Amino acid sequence: MILEAAALYVKPGMEEEYEEAFRQASVIISSMKGYLSHELQRCMEVEGKYLLLVEWERLEDHTVGFRQSAGYLEWKQLLHHFYDPFPIVEHFEKVDFT
Repeated sequence: MILEAAALYVKPGMEEEYEEAFRQASVIISSMKGYLSHELQRCMEVEGKYLLLVEWERLEDHTVGFRQSAGYLEWKQLLHHFYDPFPIVEHFEKVDFT
C-alpha cells in the first residue's frame, strides 16, 4: 500500500466552493484502478489549508493509472484552479517495525 499526501492551499474565500468541487471529484478518484481510500482534512490552525491522503495499491496506480487517465483531466478541471500555490504531492510507504 502506498500513501499519497498533499498539503493543499485553497485561495481565500473559496473554501466552501472547493469542498463542494472536491465532493464531485471524489467520485472520479474512487473509481480508479488501484484506489483504496481517500480523505480530506481541513487544517484547524491555517484557514484554507487542507491535507489530502489517498491510499493506492501501487505507486503506478497513482502516477500512471490515475494521472494519465481521462478522469484526471476532469479532476484537474474541477480542482486545480483553487490552489495557490500548486500542491506538492509526495508518496509514502509504511515502515515495518516487526
